[in-house]
Amino acid sequence: MSIQIDDTDRRILRHLLAEPALPTPELAVRAGVAQATCWRRLERLSEVGVIQARQARIDWRAAGYEVEVALRFTLDKTAPRAFDEFLAAARGVPEVTGIETFLGRVDVRLTVIARDMAHYQQIYRERILTLPHIADIEALMLISTIKDSASLPL
Repeated sequence: MSIQIDDTDRRILRHLLAEPALPTPELAVRAGVAQATCWRRLERLSEVGVIQARQARIDWRAAGYEVEVALRFTLDKTAPRAFDEFLAAARGVPEVTGIETFLGRVDVRLTVIARDMAHYQQIYRERILTLPHIADIEALMLISTIKDSASLPL
């Protein structure tokens, strides 16, 4: 369901994106609206699915994971349930932090984190190469993140 978002909603969302843990009274002050107005707007935006969750954002490097690799897979689609079986198995790998599917030459991209290269090699051999229906894999090792933003141009 799509709704009209006005300037007040945009101000609230901008501040919420900047600091998801802000309590509603502080969010209202920063957005320049009454606390009751802010609460009603947050409820409405949540009900229609604009706001899906307030969540913690973890810096994996600060938590001891120094390696991040994007793996791009082309699947052997001769099996009728290749996608479903691959995705189900990939969800079970704890070091997989992201799963995306695509149309085109690449079918699936997994983001994998590891403590170091030895840990990555272990994950790759024991968990990634055992995933079903792999026809081809391409690895892209993250060197640096230039921009990582979930914010919208509000």
